[in-house]
Amino acid sequence: MPISAIDAISPAFQHTKQQLFQPFKAGQWIKLAFVGLLAGELTTGSCGNFSGNFQPPRHPNHFVGQPFSKIDPVLLVLLVGLLVGLGFLFWIFLLYVNSVMRFTLFDSVIAKNCAIREGWSRRQGPGLRYFLWQIVFAIVMFGGFVILIGIPAAFAFAAGWLTKPKEHLAPLILFGIALFMILMAFLVILSVVHVFTKDFVIPQMAIENVSAFKAWRCLLPMIDMEKGAYVGYVLMKIVMTIAVGIVLGIVTTIIIVLLLIPIGGLGALVVLMGKAAGFGWNLYTITAAVIVGCVVLAAILYVVSLVAVPAIVFFPAYAIYFFASRYPALEALLRPVAPVTPVSPPLVAAPGQPV
Repeated sequence: MPISAIDAISPAFQHTKQQLFQPFKAGQWIKLAFVGLLAGELTTGSCGNFSGNFQPPRHPNHFVGQPFSKIDPVLLVLLVGLLVGLGFLFWIFLLYVNSVMRFTLFDSVIAKNCAIREGWSRRQGPGLRYFLWQIVFAIVMFGGFVILIGIPAAFAFAAGWLTKPKEHLAPLILFGIALFMILMAFLVILSVVHVFTKDFVIPQMAIENVSAFKAWRCLLPMIDMEKGAYVGYVLMKIVMTIAVGIVLGIVTTIIIVLLLIPIGGLGALVVLMGKAAGFGWNLYTITAAVIVGCVVLAAILYVVSLVAVPAIVFFPAYAIYFFASRYPALEALLRPVAPVTPVSPPLVAAPGQPV
């Protein structure tokens, strides 16, 4: 019988407690942090506030212009182009890893055991199909934003509202409010599609070995029959995500600040030593700085992921228990029925023979 979004909380919580603490295994915790980080399950809702109070230096030309003025402009353009190209390739690579790790995380929660190597080799097929879905989803998202922003901007420019904005304040304000509402609705739709794909399409792809598009065709009738249940699921997940995000945000902020103090001190020491040795900003030092910065960022994200392991397990478990009551194949995988052992009938002695 289908359970509600509220009823799915308790079994998901018990599942998380059993997987992580009964008994506690440091190796499993480390693996789940790695898988959860690459699968995109890491919650960082309140960790992005460091830039809010950042003030640029009062003399930016002295800080930035002087070092970069010594670099050949052609080399600088080549460096920027190379970084952009490598960044795009790295994004494609991470997107593929994310697609496979999504299934590895699903298997880890179902089995209550994280096996990265086995999951990576076993889930290449579904991971590739999910990767293609994510590429299409990214194209649709980018195209949607271009259309929703580009067409109104072109209309406003053609009407002369942008060339003389003071003379068209009223239509610009009304137009801006309408555009904002449309963009927010588009973002909500994208978010719901992403969450439902991650929570309800992935199990179908993992169990039935189908594409994301076919899994969505099977999911839509389920949603249509229980609109209220799925709306309740979305609302409950929003509430829990906010609550968990606040707690993790406070904890991870403290951890990041503690980590940045020695890292920042070490970085300042390296810069001073480089200046004393006569090194300046050039193609090689900038590339080295970017690489070191990426390594430091990855290390910080992994530490944050270690803290978020309970959330990394709980939210997939919550989706699994909610959906399993509506998807028999997932229910059978989650709660396998033990085979019934046939009972042999008692031996009956033949007439005239001792028992």
